[in-house]
Amino acid sequence: MKIGIISFAHMHALSYATQLTNRSDVELAYIWDEDETRGLDMAKEYNCQYLADLNDFLATDIEAVIICSENSKHKSHVIQAAKAQKHILCEKPIATEVEDAKAMIQACEEAGVILQIAYPVRFSPVLEKVRAMIQQGAIGEVLAINATNHGLMPGGWFVEKELSGGGSATDHIVHIMDLIRWIFADEVKNVYAELDTRFYDLDVEDCGMVSLELDSGMIVSIDPSWSRPKTYPTWGNVVMHFVGTKGNLSIDAFKQHSLYYNDKDLKIEELPWSEDMDAGLVADFIDCIRTNRKPSITGTDGLRTLEVVKAAYQSNALKEVVQLN
Repeated sequence: MKIGIISFAHMHALSYATQLTNRSDVELAYIWDEDETRGLDMAKEYNCQYLADLNDFLATDIEAVIICSENSKHKSHVIQAAKAQKHILCEKPIATEVEDAKAMIQACEEAGVILQIAYPVRFSPVLEKVRAMIQQGAIGEVLAINATNHGLMPGGWFVEKELSGGGSATDHIVHIMDLIRWIFADEVKNVYAELDTRFYDLDVEDCGMVSLELDSGMIVSIDPSWSRPKTYPTWGNVVMHFVGTKGNLSIDAFKQHSLYYNDKDLKIEELPWSEDMDAGLVADFIDCIRTNRKPSITGTDGLRTLEVVKAAYQSNALKEVVQLN
């Protein structure tokens, strides 16, 4: 199976490319990137061909694409790929606007191609275990969740609203929201959010608190802030604390690591030793194509998490609770 990558704007593209090249059953055949220098560098790094024209790229014999362009460009790239009959793994968030996400889903349905959204944390073995425990009633009925997805401030296009769609709320609410929907098959009833810019001189928010009520009555709080210092040894975290009627359960999805004191580069790093989430995500996408099954993480899953993000921005602007349909 030949696969191509559309853009290395998002840093996750490096990991996805590595996962593809580590497999013997697929080939990373082509790369397209709006940034020609970056595209050529990546093609050299991963021993494949760079094509400067997106139409030429989509006209090749690749079966699927992984899209890692800037958030606001997801819509056009997904729709173009769908029209070219390519299956699609799209980086999160699915889009910057709800109507764009709906148009992307419709285009893929009409073309009969797979649209999977990149939420790799679902493929963390510890998250899979937590999901099973909760669904088996290990802590009874879950009444509340306190979660954080803290991270470093990524800079670059991530802080340019016209490209990213927003700041830390756009970047980090979606991971936690996807996990909650996946574990509980529950939807958000209402959202209250307070967002701000406290750590950096930016035109987008870098911190905030988001409070949610789910249809089941469960209460959720999410801190999506870019609050990690520049010297922090990894990009961030996914930490969740579940409060149940029979007990509590806490998880740190990236706890399994060794601390590396890197004198060569003068920094401290966390080196994970657990199973690679991105490997699970890529393997699942490839299996979807081979077996022609519904993806584990659908375009609709991406849409639902985006709706929560947009409601959070609306709530912050209005300073009131926002209801979701």
